[in-house]
Amino acid sequence: MSDVRTETSTSLEQGAVDDVLALVRRATDADGVEAVSEAFRIALTSGRGGVSHTLAYAGPSPSADLLGYAALDPSGSAELVVDPPARRRGVGRALLRSVLDAGATGVWAHGDLPAARALAASEGLVPTRELHVMERPVREGDDVDPELPAGFSVRPFEPGRDEQAWLEVNRLAFASHPEQGSITLEDLTERMGQDWFDPAGFLLVEDTTATSDGGAHPLAAFHWTKREVRSAMGRAHAANSDEGAGRRGEVYVVGVHPAYQGRGLAGPLTGLGTAYLARQGVTTIELYVDGDNTRALATYRRAGFEDAAVHVVYGRPTAP
Repeated sequence: MSDVRTETSTSLEQGAVDDVLALVRRATDADGVEAVSEAFRIALTSGRGGVSHTLAYAGPSPSADLLGYAALDPSGSAELVVDPPARRRGVGRALLRSVLDAGATGVWAHGDLPAARALAASEGLVPTRELHVMERPVREGDDVDPELPAGFSVRPFEPGRDEQAWLEVNRLAFASHPEQGSITLEDLTERMGQDWFDPAGFLLVEDTTATSDGGAHPLAAFHWTKREVRSAMGRAHAANSDEGAGRRGEVYVVGVHPAYQGRGLAGPLTGLGTAYLARQGVTTIELYVDGDNTRALATYRRAGFEDAAVHVVYGRPTAP
């Protein structure tokens, strides 16, 4: 499509943000998967994080005829979405080339839909990462907390007290993770400001056999749960459905301090979060785990989770 224009900026006016969010909702409803991940959605609405935003349009200005949107963060991770009525007109290709030219090393295809696979292949891109969406129904007895190994106890996260301790354990637990391990206090604060945040569902496991210099028990592990109308990167759920009413809960982040790995915490830690979600009345629990995290995949499959979808990152093939 010769008349596709692109415009890139690190900040957007509120009107443009609203236009993009409306486009994202239309794409999500059409495709059955969230078109933009939580991290990029927060960057879009907050205007921070060094993320560049590219608008594709055909009229005299982006607001006149917005056709698509792409975002690129400083790490080289990118996402793009095309308005359903504007597809098969070269908009996706224009956005993809824009982020690749700007230095994107990986572009997310949420749900790995056929059109996204075809576009990536046509530009010589190959899968470089997989993120599994796993889920299972809530079962009888799920609302009962499992027993932790001796010497450990659980309590809810306390805003204003636990941020730094959690950030340190999260950094160590996800040292090799491209997004989770790099979360900052500002990132955490933004997530705590989201409508879905519930400190009672942010569970911290402490080592009660030891104390830090300040007298507190060391943080050994955590299970952060999430419950909202639409999941961060999962399938869309209509607002008038059971899922849309909050019946779908998420294992948002689970981490164990490296010093406490192999101490029997993984299974009970998963159970603590699912029990909390079950008590909130959810009927389905979902989670996200990288395809190369074989230990986590095995843990969740033992807990009854099955693959529901796969998100794929496409990038340039590695030179032999």
